[in-house]
Amino acid sequence: MNRYFEINANGINIRCKMYFIDNCKARKAVIYGTGFAGHKDNNAAGRFSEKLLSKHKDAAVIVFNWPSHGDDVRKKIVLEDCSTYLRLVIEEVRTKLGIQDLYAYATSFGGYLVLKYISENGNPFRKISLRCPAVDMYDVLTEAIMKKDEFDRIRKGKDVQVGFDRKILVTRSFLEDLKTNDIRQRDYLEYADDLLILHGTKDEVVPFEAGRQFAENNVIEFIPVADADHRFQNPAHMSLANKYTMEFFFPEG
Repeated sequence: MNRYFEINANGINIRCKMYFIDNCKARKAVIYGTGFAGHKDNNAAGRFSEKLLSKHKDAAVIVFNWPSHGDDVRKKIVLEDCSTYLRLVIEEVRTKLGIQDLYAYATSFGGYLVLKYISENGNPFRKISLRCPAVDMYDVLTEAIMKKDEFDRIRKGKDVQVGFDRKILVTRSFLEDLKTNDIRQRDYLEYADDLLILHGTKDEVVPFEAGRQFAENNVIEFIPVADADHRFQNPAHMSLANKYTMEFFFPEG
């Protein structure tokens, strides 16, 4: 089953969705980070939760809206706010839900944000699985997600709605922060054993080679998924990604 809840702290409101087995005490939790313009009702998160809970009844999955994503009340996205949201979700799961055994599963922009967070705050997760992480987020946003005229308007100081099915209001300062915070220039060797990267060989948004090179530079386990696109829209590809992730998180079964 699932339920919605909100985290309220210091004027911040984070809207979350938790998947769990009713009448079972959750002892471990997976914090799920969605991609750019994603939201807490993410279908991929729902499918992963169903598969995970069928085997691990003592688990919970928490999905949340990044700033200005989904029905979040913030008008504009600010990179530092993203780290604040993730920190507050981690604290909520630990203190209010009483779950200390944490894992992270994130995709695309969410993968970038998780990597940025652990490089700045240390790693609070036992294991982290990243599907098509946007390690080159500035390039992904400006070259793959934005249209040329949108990029031109932002460079001129205009705020522009950017995204896929849903749109996010992007500012020039947000782009500048992404460019400054290039996680490819950071060292993740100390976290490598606890990281897994899955990447579709036909990813049309985040270049496959960018993910492979990042993993190689940091000695992170890297699993190519043949013919998978960025969203892993083929159910067989998504099922495979979830299988690898679960085996990485819980190798005992």
